[in-house]
Amino acid sequence: MNITDGYTWSAVADAPVKELFPGIRLRPLWSGENGAKAHALEMDPGSSWEGLDVHEPGPEEVFVVSGTFNDGHRDYPAGTFLHAPAGSSHIPQTTTGCTLFVFYPEG
Repeated sequence: MNITDGYTWSAVADAPVKELFPGIRLRPLWSGENGAKAHALEMDPGSSWEGLDVHEPGPEEVFVVSGTFNDGHRDYPAGTFLHAPAGSSHIPQTTTGCTLFVFYPEG
């Protein structure tokens, strides 16, 4: 992560990789006050979250950068923005593979 004149930036390729589940990788990009954080989430074709992903303590905001994301109910193609309110849940999965930008404004 780089900081200049109050701006913070990071490249996805340079972010550390944490495998959450088989075929699902998290790359932390930024963390701020009150637990806010931004990540790139990479999902290989056919991967699925293990268990229910509950949004706590705050909401989750997702932008589908590439591929097609499925929340367990429907497909969301690249270019889609999703806002999941605090307390909501889903089971992230993909048949095609996808890259997501995920933002947690409250941690």
